[in-house]
Amino acid sequence: MALDTARGMNYLHNCSPVIVHRDLKSPNLLVDKNWVVKVCDFGLSRMKHSTFLSSRSTAGTAEWMAPEMLRNEPSNEKCDVFSFGVILWELSTMQQPWGGMNPMQVVGAVGFQHRRLEIPDDMDPAIADIITKCWQTDPRLRPSFAEIMAALKPLQKPIISSQVQRSSGAHEKAQASRIAQNPAG
Repeated sequence: MALDTARGMNYLHNCSPVIVHRDLKSPNLLVDKNWVVKVCDFGLSRMKHSTFLSSRSTAGTAEWMAPEMLRNEPSNEKCDVFSFGVILWELSTMQQPWGGMNPMQVVGAVGFQHRRLEIPDDMDPAIADIITKCWQTDPRLRPSFAEIMAALKPLQKPIISSQVQRSSGAHEKAQASRIAQNPAG
């Protein structure tokens, strides 16, 4: 799911001009019947025509927003990378970001106190590293989605394919057993 999200965002960030989503969050990720994630809700998206976005209006959902956006400062596509870090944290912890805090408290914590969500000790260190890089205060230090995709690809586990092989193998054994017990059908 994280890789699908990164692919979608990589596509947007490689358009000409660059499309900055500005409201990337888990509720704006749809999952189809094949478990493929699609990025949606482009209501706050903007085209990047120069170094920074032309629109500086504060919009989005505080729990996922980059500090520069929370402070209503100029931003670029790296604000989406920060938001992706929050989504990756959600996928890894199965928790709601900043649960128990209201949006104004999140603005103060992330935008002005430089606080970040707590990364659990038992999180995969490779995932924790990606999240930490996404949450850099200086947007220039955050990775691109191409770099994020490169970091995520080796972490994919072939869980589905191994389960399919096991279940089809069990099915074949059961079928062979039935045929052996009743060769006529």
